[in-house]
Amino acid sequence: MKTTKTIITVTLVLLSFFNCKNETKPEIKTVSIESTETAKTLDPNATYAKAEFTIDGMTCAIGCAKTIEKKISKMEGVKEATVDFDRKLAMVEYNEAKVTPVLLEETVTKVSDTYKVSDMKTVETFSSKETK
Repeated sequence: MKTTKTIITVTLVLLSFFNCKNETKPEIKTVSIESTETAKTLDPNATYAKAEFTIDGMTCAIGCAKTIEKKISKMEGVKEATVDFDRKLAMVEYNEAKVTPVLLEETVTKVSDTYKVSDMKTVETFSSKETK
């Protein structure tokens, strides 16, 4: 009886070992990524302005701040956009002929109703991070 149990156990282990071969090929996906620099052509004759504004209502750096940054960056006429979650500050360089501060504010508020733009101002240079 003990020998039969051992044979059955060994047989089951061997069957499960050889039957569990996972010979699936890895799935390969091709993803096309366009960077903002290559997707946009900047007008060398354009007049670029820099704006800084506060965004209230963000709850996280990756979900909120990065989403807003990507939406602003994709706007036609935006040269560069950065959203600093810690300071609740957006810094945008844009073509004055194609983008206005009102359009920037609308883009942010369209991402979510919870985001509120305030303290919109045009600056010569972006403010640096404050040291604590």
